Formats: sequence, structure tokens, C-alpha cells
Amino acid sequence: MSELPVGVERRDIGGETGLATQGPPAYGEPTDEEGWRRWNPRRSKLGAMLASGMDTGLAGGETVLYLGAAAGTTVSHVADFSGPTYAVEFAPRPVRDLLDVAEERDRLFPLLKDARNPETYAHVVEPVDAIVQDVATRGQAEVALANREFLRDDGRLLMAVKARSEDVTADPEAVFDDVVGTLSEGYEILERERLEPYHTDHLGVVARPR
Repeated sequence: MSELPVGVERRDIGGETGLATQGPPAYGEPTDEEGWRRWNPRRSKLGAMLASGMDTGLAGGETVLYLGAAAGTTVSHVADFSGPTYAVEFAPRPVRDLLDVAEERDRLFPLLKDARNPETYAHVVEPVDAIVQDVATRGQAEVALANREFLRDDGRLLMAVKARSEDVTADPEAVFDDVVGTLSEGYEILERERLEPYHTDHLGVVARPR
């Protein structure tokens, strides 16, 4: 079991022990009297990677580019223990919720942009220590390759691959192999692991830029 980043702990909240970060509630998650809030791995691919013991390389305090932030469920936890956190989401409706989450987090910067077009936010995002990607679209590897320019040479890509977003009819393991193969054009794959039982037909990938 790899070490958790500083700012992420396993705590008993509401009679259940699991991952938690310390910060303002964001989506109705259980909290304790010390301001810790439960990070449910069934609602978070990165949470599932950490709960599964994958070595994400996160220590706490990193600058992060989060691709596919949606309404902010996972990225709110990331911003609790990281440094500046750039949250990219292309759908206007969830971005409204993301803006509410960011109001109480001065390190979280929402960007209404499409992760497939990083040139549209290249003037805003500084070099980052980690890219967290949870983008449910065809061409997930291509998104990671396109955003590689932001990642420091010693940084990490933490990616959740959703098989059904690539091909709903194909065998998930074959899809994972194809995505990882394309990803290898720009990244060295350090670890890959299925995210069951937390998420069906998802693969967690840890990689670093070549």
C-alpha cells in the first residue's frame, strides 16, 4: 500500500473508515467536527486509485491540471491537499457548480474549456507537477498527449480510462491496451490497474512524460 499524499488521511467519519481531506463541504459528503470530509472512491476515479494502493506519486502541495472536472466532486478534494489546481471542464452546466465549489477554495481555478484543445488555455496554465485526467470521450489518450506540454519532466499523469467512452462494444481489456499503447507515444507507463470494485470497466494509469 503506497503512502497517501500529505493532506489525505484514512479517518472514521460517520462510522465508516475511508479516505478524507480537510476543507469546506462541496457536494453533501459526510464530515466530522474537525473539518474532514469523506472522499468516496465510488464517486471519484482518483479516489479509487488511492484507495486501491496505486503509487500516484502525489505527496501533497503539487500544482495540478485537472481535466474533466465536471461539477467539482473530485477536484474539490484535490484542491484541499494540492497547490494551484486548474480545473478544465467544457460543459457549462457543471461549471456553474464548479464555480460554487471554487468560491471557498482560493487554490482552485475553474476553466470553461475543452481538454481536447489545450491551446485555448495555454496562456493561463503554468507548468504543473501532475495532470489528473477523467475525460469521458473517445480519444482519451490523445487528450493526455495534447496536454503533455504542461507537465514538468518529473511530473505524473494520473489517468482514468473509461472503456465504454472509447468503444461500447469492444472488450474493455482490448480497449485499455489500445489506449495505453497510444499513450506510450509520449509517456512511460509506470502502473496500470483496473478500478473495480469502485468503477466498472475503468483503468487507472500512472505515467510520466518521455
